[in-house]
Amino acid sequence: MINNAKKESVLLLIFLLMIIGPTINSYSNSAEPPSILIIVPDAPDDLEISIRVKNKSVKARKTDKMIETYFTFYYMEFSRVDNYNLWVQSEGREFQISIEAPLKMYNNVYTLDINNQSITKGKSLGRSITLVSIRIAFTLLIEGIIFYLLAFRTKKSWSIFLVVNLMTQGLLNIWINGFSPMTSYIIFSLFFWEIIILIIELMVFLKLLRENNRLVQISYVILANFLSLWAGGYLITVLPI
Repeated sequence: MINNAKKESVLLLIFLLMIIGPTINSYSNSAEPPSILIIVPDAPDDLEISIRVKNKSVKARKTDKMIETYFTFYYMEFSRVDNYNLWVQSEGREFQISIEAPLKMYNNVYTLDINNQSITKGKSLGRSITLVSIRIAFTLLIEGIIFYLLAFRTKKSWSIFLVVNLMTQGLLNIWINGFSPMTSYIIFSLFFWEIIILIIELMVFLKLLRENNRLVQISYVILANFLSLWAGGYLITVLPI
């Protein structure tokens, strides 16, 4: 029989894997990821970013997302550049900006500030906090409605609901934030981790909740996580990662 200490160790290991998962490289027969990905918040409609390749101008591919736009170059393009200078054009103005040599073949992410004409490596902290907060709030709203409809009313029940969901959804969304914005197959990983979260929440809620019977508690966890998976999949398609 597994004692409580071993159970806690298993749960801790699962949470750690959720956090370190994005740092593990995986290669498969999938679409080539971008070599250089440039995030531009509130990009003007006519914005263009290009590089010089053998005295020719190559424009970045443009992908519009809610609140921001991605500009991408692929390895075969960027491996032949004359220098690591970007040409930015918008609204009749043009400026040149340099980036450091890519450290990796793929998934080098930068954030471009049009107003300040500056570029930084990686995603901004403010952007990550905002997107993680939006996804957590949306999930809590959905699961909170289910919790209420299934007649959970006591202050203790709601305290357990908030603590457990802030921990599981917080870790899940921090894990999601570790992916490149152009990751294609994150939905499959999301499905896997939602199953893990469902198992964890079943164990915790059945142990801690004293309101309603077991069937109602189990129904809540299954229904709430199913809807969370659906909502999470939808948000990934419309919101940046």
